[in-house]
Amino acid sequence: MIRVQQLKLPISHTEEQFLQKIAKLLHISPKEILSCQIQKQSIDARKKQEICYVYTVDIQVKKEAQVLQRRKENQKNQIFPAKDHCYQFPDSGQETLKAPPVIVGSGPAGLFCAYLLAKHGYAPIIIERGKRMEDRMQDVEAFWQTNQLQTESNVQFGEGGAGTFSDGKLNTMVKDVKGRNREVLDILIRHGAPKAIRYQNKPHIGTDKLRDVIVNMRRQIEAWGGVFYFRTCVTDLEFRQEKLHALTCVTDGKEFTIETDLAVLAIGHSARDTFAMLLEAGLNMEAKSFAVGLRVEHPQSLINESQYGQEAAKILPAASYKLTANLENGRGVYSFCMCPGGYVVNASSEKGRIAVNGMSYSGRGGENANSAIIVTVTPKDFGSSHPLSGVEFQRKLEEKSYQLGGGKVPQQLFGDFEKGKISTSYGSFPSCFKGQHTFGALHQLFPEEIAASFCQGIHQFGHSIPGFDRDDAILSGVESRTSSPVRITRDETFESNIPGLYPCGEGAGYAGGILSAAMDGMKIAEAIAEKYAKNTKEAGGK
Repeated sequence: MIRVQQLKLPISHTEEQFLQKIAKLLHISPKEILSCQIQKQSIDARKKQEICYVYTVDIQVKKEAQVLQRRKENQKNQIFPAKDHCYQFPDSGQETLKAPPVIVGSGPAGLFCAYLLAKHGYAPIIIERGKRMEDRMQDVEAFWQTNQLQTESNVQFGEGGAGTFSDGKLNTMVKDVKGRNREVLDILIRHGAPKAIRYQNKPHIGTDKLRDVIVNMRRQIEAWGGVFYFRTCVTDLEFRQEKLHALTCVTDGKEFTIETDLAVLAIGHSARDTFAMLLEAGLNMEAKSFAVGLRVEHPQSLINESQYGQEAAKILPAASYKLTANLENGRGVYSFCMCPGGYVVNASSEKGRIAVNGMSYSGRGGENANSAIIVTVTPKDFGSSHPLSGVEFQRKLEEKSYQLGGGKVPQQLFGDFEKGKISTSYGSFPSCFKGQHTFGALHQLFPEEIAASFCQGIHQFGHSIPGFDRDDAILSGVESRTSSPVRITRDETFESNIPGLYPCGEGAGYAGGILSAAMDGMKIAEAIAEKYAKNTKEAGGK
């Protein structure tokens, strides 16, 4: 295979023009191209009058060596033999597992850990405190309609984790030399995700399609011998000889025990009661920095025209943005979880507390763009050195947000936020929102320095995207679940200070999104496989 990089074509190009451009670069006829696979596609919008698609493609031709030999010296960085990092799951170890491994949590980290272990013959047990997808969706929709929160079945808890009700973004900054990134995408595609996620520069699935993919993965795990326990919460750990011996679980108020010498803690960033239980059980953990802020809405048309220009905006998909600012006070302000054509959602999981998030469907057809604009906070802001001080910091903000909205999500226009006055109506566009909301005094929510940093960041972003700091930009609060406020420490074998417990994913402090969490779950599965022999006679997959 020959790889061709930096292949640029107009945004309105045809497939024929695509193949002709490749053939011209390789000095061959289009008929000599046996196959063509897109490896990457992005949009270059730096020059609004010359916006183009940029491709990396792998080409199969009959006389590959001759084609490569004809390259000019200045083309060798653009045209070269294709080399991919193929993912390899490790061979099984020798130690014996007395019982199946248990995975606590079915978000991306837990799900992908379970998938690989089940495929390779380890028959894992997956414990999920929330409900399976079908029931969870009903509970979330009912909450958005009635404001009656189910504390164990909501945007945070349930099959698929918090990422299920999001944009389904699959980009990450994690360096990947072992092919895990590509393997995650391929697994998702095999279970119903669009094939385009394999090559898009900023791939996303959308919350509507992601839900089906997760259910399909669960069914495959079950077919390979995995077992799911839904509506089941781990409430205690039992140790023998300073090693894990069993998990105490509760389902519908009934307590039971699962004996195991290995548990993966893929609990997610909102399992605050589980953090407390693990700390009391003796796991080493520490408070970590994260970020808090508000979800900000703009008309999607404003973002499209700013990023693409007026004409290209009519052709290209809904535009995204990524914005950062480093302030003189040492704080960072940045956009997070940007949802083109999306909705702001009530993402609360505890009574008397409000948290918000953003969500997009696969078509990204909503009228508004939204993202969290967040300000970094560190343990110095938490007022305590306790490992769970970040959790308490979040809770206080969420409680205040609940009070400011009278139990509904409080909103405020940016201009009114700066002036310190409660908004009474929207400006030139309404909010795209899932859940009950009302106008409230969001300017009272944060400590003064965080609020000032938020405003300063918004104005800086207005230089990059004209109109970003418009007075009628809609703010919703509070965005507090950007990442885990704790890190459960682990060693080079991925185990905690208590043998048999493997902290994993975003909740444990080792990931920051769907893709990185899934990749961390894969790392844990690999570590388990390298150490232990399979506990079934044959592997579940090929």
